[in-house]
Amino acid sequence: MDIFTIIFWVVAIILFVISLMKSRSKTKAAMKQSRGMMKNMIGDIIGIIFMIGLVLTFIPPESIKSVLGSDNTMMASIVAAIAGSITLIPAFVAFPLVGSFINVGASIVPAVAFLTTLTMVGVVTFPLEKKEFGTKFAITRNVLSFAAALIIAAVMGVIL
Repeated sequence: MDIFTIIFWVVAIILFVISLMKSRSKTKAAMKQSRGMMKNMIGDIIGIIFMIGLVLTFIPPESIKSVLGSDNTMMASIVAAIAGSITLIPAFVAFPLVGSFINVGASIVPAVAFLTTLTMVGVVTFPLEKKEFGTKFAITRNVLSFAAALIIAAVMGVIL
């Protein structure tokens, strides 16, 4: 366990104890409500795990490492950004998926490029966006989002 996880747990426990001391009944009610929310989310969580397993089954770790972990970070980032632009995956699935890509050897910059284009660029949703907002707006937003995603990936590569 890393230091950030330990700090998170310590802070959470301290705040929980403070909440219990302040109002035991409200804390118990909040815990019951959160348990109900967790019951509703368990299906989604299992789905996320299943989807990541499917992706890692059909795309072997060696392939991920060879494409996203190559020495040519710029080319890997562009390939990842294009794949992220075309793919339509909910963000709550994308974050663990990208984490698993990094665990099997993908570089951080292409992984961030994939993640940011996945959430910011919408090739699949372009027809709907064009219909609602107009062609010029949809193209401009997607091109600017693609460029911003590559910039964000490069900045994250410098930071991390």
